[in-house]
Amino acid sequence: MSRLHVAKALNNNVIIANHPGHGEVVVIGKGIGFNRRQGDLIPLDAVEKMFILKNQQEQEQYKQLVPQVDEHLIEVIGEIIMYISQKTNQELNEHIHIALTDHLSFAIKRAEQDMAIHNPFLFETREIYPMEYELAEYAIELIHERLGVDLGQDEIGFVALHINSAMTNRHVSEVRAHTQLIADLVNMVEEELRMRILRHSLDYSRLLTHLRFAIERVKRGEKVAVVEKLEALLSQEYPELYKLAGKLTKVMEARLNKPVYQAEISYLTMHLHRLTVHHR
Repeated sequence: MSRLHVAKALNNNVIIANHPGHGEVVVIGKGIGFNRRQGDLIPLDAVEKMFILKNQQEQEQYKQLVPQVDEHLIEVIGEIIMYISQKTNQELNEHIHIALTDHLSFAIKRAEQDMAIHNPFLFETREIYPMEYELAEYAIELIHERLGVDLGQDEIGFVALHINSAMTNRHVSEVRAHTQLIADLVNMVEEELRMRILRHSLDYSRLLTHLRFAIERVKRGEKVAVVEKLEALLSQEYPELYKLAGKLTKVMEARLNKPVYQAEISYLTMHLHRLTVHHR
């Protein structure tokens, strides 16, 4: 029977162990460290819910983090990650254990000192990543229920980005940068067209969706076919919108450090035209 050999229990929910397949690992699971001593053997099939940090660098980071974090929070985060994994039916990047633990422990300390941080991209995050946002709502509610700390709506947005990062294997800074880019592009549209797009409106949702997919196409280097007659028509009929679309794509190019194909300007012009028609 395959077994874990306990090297050290860091707290009731985290141990360092030798795994038959992975060597030294950090094992996270509810109650897994309770009354465990060096040399104890744990049958693998007796541990129902556990996460194993196999990456050496991740292990070291987590070992340093654990002593600084309330073990009840580690238990709750374990439940949150298990819930996310089950709901999305996918294996998450193991860095989420470090990123989420570090982020939430700091957020709780800030909340206890009444030092809340405003999330300027809350609306964008909810529109761009609705599933992740819903999972983050569950996480924040569970923390409130179990630990008695209300982290508020702004934190839902931050946690949603961490969840997307773990699902897509992208660093959270990249996810955040894309969200900020979309928010900046929307602000440019509002300033240039001298309009305010209601954040709960269908127009806003459509614009965010269009910008998100445009950015993803640019990131992939996906070429969009140019329809020359359409391009000529749009630039002639809607010169201001066509010019604005060109400005938006220039910002995309600069921030993503990738070329944007000419056809994106035409498609964006059509979208901007629909937006202005609805605001007349």
